[in-house]
Amino acid sequence: MAGAAAAGLTAACGSDRPATATSAPPPGPARPPARPARPAVASPRRFAGQPVEIGHGPRDRPRVALTFHGNGDPAIARSVLAEAEKAGARVTVLAIGSWLDAHPDMARRVLDGGHELGNHTQRHLAINELPESEAYAEITGCAQRIKRLTGSIGTWFRPSQTQYATPLVRKLAQRAGYPHVLSYDVDSLDFTSPGAAAVIRTVTGTIQGGSVVSLHFGYADTVDAMPPLLEELARRKLRAVTTTELLTP
Repeated sequence: MAGAAAAGLTAACGSDRPATATSAPPPGPARPPARPARPAVASPRRFAGQPVEIGHGPRDRPRVALTFHGNGDPAIARSVLAEAEKAGARVTVLAIGSWLDAHPDMARRVLDGGHELGNHTQRHLAINELPESEAYAEITGCAQRIKRLTGSIGTWFRPSQTQYATPLVRKLAQRAGYPHVLSYDVDSLDFTSPGAAAVIRTVTGTIQGGSVVSLHFGYADTVDAMPPLLEELARRKLRAVTTTELLTP
């Protein structure tokens, strides 16, 4: 960027000698406007003092993390992200690898909105019940897809079909490059399609500073719940941030 700026300055200012009509070169073709830089792609971080499996952040700060299971109709996913962005909220999306295979543009949509993208295994199998080699392939398969699409394996790993990982799955996640496994302390139960009002009641009934909330793309109830849920968080002076922001002092 500095080099480009310097080149532009040189072209605009020229040498120290005054230019004349006969010495000035004809103007060249206009350059197309530069494309805006895309957001930097974050990689997994180790958070000192945090356990391998993280269920919530610090309780003494007014921040919460809304985390989404990345699957289902991409139109619904885009609607959820748009509602978050209208309220100035940032979320964490744990994507299934097969979903990214079918909808690869969703990886950039998440990141371009200022959100985080993480790994929720390749096929969303019951990972705690899989043999070691298959469980590792589920983690690395999704990681490879995210890296191919974004340049990073994603900021977080969340195990599939379980709130908590077994010691083996935690070890495999670390081997794959994820220092932590991301759990949660608030389950919205939105995947049961209970209606938006029930989703809001479930979340607001248990959420507190530092909470990590489990939500899902693919359910209309979740889209409908987002505006009033975010309004209620604002009323309580709780700010929805990415999981990395939740854990960063």
